[in-house]
Amino acid sequence: MIPALNIPTFSAALLALVCAPLVIAAPSSHRAAAPHAYQMINDTVGLKFATVPIGELPSQLVLRPQLGLVTADSVNGTIVHSSISSLYETRAEKMPNGDYLLMFPDGGHYNGKTTKVNDLVAYRSKNQGRTWEGPTVPIAIDYNLHGFIPLRPKGTDRVYCFGTQPIWETYLPTSHTESENAPIGFRSSDDNGYTWSDVSLIRPENDPEFRGMSVVRMCETESGVWLIGAHAADWSERPLRTRQYILRSADQGKTWRVYPDARPGGWQAPGFARMDETSLVSLGGEEVLGFSRTPEGHLWTIRSLDGGLTWEAPKPTPLEHPDAPAMVFLLSDRKTVMVLHHNRSSTKHLPMKERQDLSKQHPGMKDRAQVWISLSHDGGRTWDEPRFLLSNALRSFESNLFIDSQCSYLDVLIDEGVVHFFLPHRWRRVVHLTMAESELRNLPREADLGLR
Repeated sequence: MIPALNIPTFSAALLALVCAPLVIAAPSSHRAAAPHAYQMINDTVGLKFATVPIGELPSQLVLRPQLGLVTADSVNGTIVHSSISSLYETRAEKMPNGDYLLMFPDGGHYNGKTTKVNDLVAYRSKNQGRTWEGPTVPIAIDYNLHGFIPLRPKGTDRVYCFGTQPIWETYLPTSHTESENAPIGFRSSDDNGYTWSDVSLIRPENDPEFRGMSVVRMCETESGVWLIGAHAADWSERPLRTRQYILRSADQGKTWRVYPDARPGGWQAPGFARMDETSLVSLGGEEVLGFSRTPEGHLWTIRSLDGGLTWEAPKPTPLEHPDAPAMVFLLSDRKTVMVLHHNRSSTKHLPMKERQDLSKQHPGMKDRAQVWISLSHDGGRTWDEPRFLLSNALRSFESNLFIDSQCSYLDVLIDEGVVHFFLPHRWRRVVHLTMAESELRNLPREADLGLR
């Protein structure tokens, strides 16, 4: 059964909101503001490094005022959910019965919190995303969650929900050295995501007390190996330092090992002391490709040819990207790699200490306002020229670049020739965008937009 909406973080105000999803609520700290203030269209929009008047958009682009976005003309969408406080990473998966299940944390981020502030909210579509039912809270627990990392193993009707598990007894939110780090765990569902098992915590054989953060896509190899990325961070250090790890199971979650080694033996981008939020895709057989976040100015990759037992050293790609997560997926041909990236990194001129900063007013947060798409046809070794997908079109409201510029952390579900994008826009609302998969190669490039 679906739990009733009596979880404390939900209220009548939230239920009223989702009944009319195109009405954008002002954040809770600005309740006196007019309801429309948060969705006022800006006078200009960013396109790569250009600033273009909103009334002078290139012909291939369209202003979607209800969405607060400028998109390529082949893209359209709706707002699924608006939060009365904040929401975070959106993830969707097609269930064994054909339903789309969309889940995300609503009510606040777990990092550093000493009380319950969020629930993992679910929406469900029974008609391939044309309409959505929700919200529900299928995982009713007394602690916060970070997100929904779905895994649907081949040949089964079971679905898994992986992610960070900041369980009070095992999590130290007030410690700067551990405020982000918590156990990684998973739940399973045998009824298409309506109900979920109790959590199983991952205790790697070579690092049983492993603690980290994990919220980006994982993968399964052809032989059934499960691989999930997790990074560990020490927020007491300035500049911030992070190390990237991969958790590996060859027996469907019964046992695990951490690679490349137990803490503190994780990967870092040389010279930057950072590497985190690594998304993984299986390229067929036992080849796995990971895309990592760094402050260097590009996405970095790691690669394994043996199902995660050994890994090539991290190296940069030509894909421009600020200190933000990788968003990587396979197209329906199961060969073409698609990466969503911001296609600009404006902080390369800054001193190293400032480049590695992650404050909410960091100038690099502005880079997150745009999303471009790049495709690779050879397993991520070479890339087509980036093509424009969307850019934020809303006026600054929070005076907080982390919020005002947020168009990062998208998720993708591809089904029957349609690409579904799920965007936690400005950490306030979930936008569902769609386009024909065949149109990906027709999205406009920089030169098509007159940007060079």
